Amino acid sequence: MEQPLTSNIDSKRGPLDLQGYEKAGGYAAARKVLTQMTPGEVTELVKKADLKGRGGAGFSAGLKWSFVPMGDDAPHPKYLVCNADEMEPGTFKDRVLMEGDPHQLIEAMIIVAYAIQAEVGFIFLRWAYKVSERRLRLAIQEARAAGYLGENIHDSGFSFDLNIHSSAGRYMCGEETGLLNALEGRRATPRAKPPFPQISGLWGKPTIVQNVETLCNVPHIINHGAEWFQGLGKTDESGTKLYGVSGRVKRPGCWELPMGTTIRELIEEHAGGMQDGHAFRGVLPGGASTDFLVEQHLDVPMDYGSIQKAGSRMGTGTMIVLDDQHCPVAMSVNLQVFFARESCGWCTPCRDGLPWIVQLLQSIEDGEGKASDLELLSMHTKYLGPGHTFCALAPGAMEPLQSALKYFKSDFERHVTEKKCPWN
Repeated sequence: MEQPLTSNIDSKRGPLDLQGYEKAGGYAAARKVLTQMTPGEVTELVKKADLKGRGGAGFSAGLKWSFVPMGDDAPHPKYLVCNADEMEPGTFKDRVLMEGDPHQLIEAMIIVAYAIQAEVGFIFLRWAYKVSERRLRLAIQEARAAGYLGENIHDSGFSFDLNIHSSAGRYMCGEETGLLNALEGRRATPRAKPPFPQISGLWGKPTIVQNVETLCNVPHIINHGAEWFQGLGKTDESGTKLYGVSGRVKRPGCWELPMGTTIRELIEEHAGGMQDGHAFRGVLPGGASTDFLVEQHLDVPMDYGSIQKAGSRMGTGTMIVLDDQHCPVAMSVNLQVFFARESCGWCTPCRDGLPWIVQLLQSIEDGEGKASDLELLSMHTKYLGPGHTFCALAPGAMEPLQSALKYFKSDFERHVTEKKCPWN
């Protein structure tokens, strides 16, 4: 089984330095692109490979790049921003890549910057990722000293340099326009779209914002081709995927596996199954802002189309498992407290609605809820759903709640009728 994204990663050895990375074939793709390919050819190759964004949206990366204005009349400077603000609860895949193989991300950004003709790059990094920051800074210094970053890279006529911005730490910075506002030194609130960042992004210039894992696939597509990448998946979706599992499983962790690996295989084989004395009840398949799936969905492939058909979202591909010894109402409270705290406060439904939902849920968990509260919660999942808020934070918060009310309704009702949490 091919594992291009993690082939250089060894937690015992630590990340490869520049010489080690080059010896393993690193920067060959960047040299190929700069000396043998046009920017348009790079974009078309990635588009043909059908690389979908690994940050959650699943949008075609090559198609996204094709929206950037090109040619002599295009605005400059252009920017490439790596979204490394990995604050989705339950998600830790990008950290694995940055800590384990920082040069892979740098090479990827050089290639993508060339494809869109960007002169400046930023890695917008989660504040808590201190090890990632330290290793990325060292790798950037090595790459710059070796001529992979800076002016006229390897006499190609192309110039690109890279900077790290350590975030102050807000979930809203994971939304690309909120990230751009924060990078400009402003409050991390989302922007109205259109214009999209590809046309008017950072400081009003054309900008591509791309997730860490998405970017890290690019050098391997350049080296091996679109057909190779398409052949890595188990379904009709291309490539490998970094999947994670947390919760009451025997071996929580992160693994690079073919796109379309089933939920059952991830939990039972790679995560070792449920811990002794615990049974599976449900799973958030792509982080905290996705709908619960239950036992009937265990054989669903973990790819964007299949998970959507099952009634949830692929998201980041890092699942949170709910077991039979944990209260689904308490879990819902915990999730909604997080989302309410992380609301930027820009729009009323999110700013005021999420704290109200927390109050309702907490009263139910404390045994003080009424049957009518369940109807209110259900109503709010629609009022805070898609189309009613400025960005996707509140609709994302509603996904685990609306599915909890669907699949675990009897647990909510027991809290109301028994006037206590049955798990306490």
